[in-house]
Amino acid sequence: MSTRIITLLTDFGTEDYFVGAMKGVILTRTSRAVLVDITHAIPHQNLEAAAFTLNAAYSCFPAGSIHLAVVDPGVGSDRRPILIEAGLHLFVGPDNGLFTFVLDQFPTARIRHLTNSAYFLANPGTTFHGRDIFAPVAASLAKGVAPAKFGPIVQDPVRLEAARFASLPDGSLTGKIIHIDHFGNCITNLPADLFPTTSETRRFVLQVKDCAVRTVERSYQAGAQQASQPFLIRGSAGFVEISLASASAARTIGIRVGDPVHLCWNK
Repeated sequence: MSTRIITLLTDFGTEDYFVGAMKGVILTRTSRAVLVDITHAIPHQNLEAAAFTLNAAYSCFPAGSIHLAVVDPGVGSDRRPILIEAGLHLFVGPDNGLFTFVLDQFPTARIRHLTNSAYFLANPGTTFHGRDIFAPVAASLAKGVAPAKFGPIVQDPVRLEAARFASLPDGSLTGKIIHIDHFGNCITNLPADLFPTTSETRRFVLQVKDCAVRTVERSYQAGAQQASQPFLIRGSAGFVEISLASASAARTIGIRVGDPVHLCWNK
């Protein structure tokens, strides 16, 4: 049996037994699995933050990795547990929009409804599907069980419409802040390739709160030349970020997750 990587991403925190229990279930079924924590500090029930973080991290792992993601406000309801085959990676978790960015990248991804209870823990409860359903499914995948064994293909996965930006008739774009990182950089849902190179960038203004941002920089150091002025940067996760040199843009400007942004191109 080959070694397989299983990543874990949750909003469970580390104070309780939840993450440990999931790992115990996995290791009981496949002791050779390599378990990697992406994070367990997703804000409680924040699906957009979870979708962003998973999308930013999963592609750094080797082909064949299994990504177990559980941020699940609807646990115990009729929301579906699913398995996704996208590119060379596998994803396991609730069908609640958590995998929106992954599905956007892979339009031909195969999504399966997890219905074969032979791969669940016996008598799964209604409050901890991370342990009772998703962890044992991930372990079975790591052991080499074919995805087709777990359930039928579905064509209508839930997507987070709020995670998408919109184009307006005048050519401007509207989006929102989807994440604020540890340093206070404010990540929008606008794609970074709007600014292919700073030397060729059209004149623009991005409005957020009462702040108008008019420059895009190649690096944080370059932005430090005007220390008091916020700037845009092409973030490593593939989205436009609002930054401020040596300070938290979120705290200084008063930005919160969910705040709208409006990008206009100057004529």
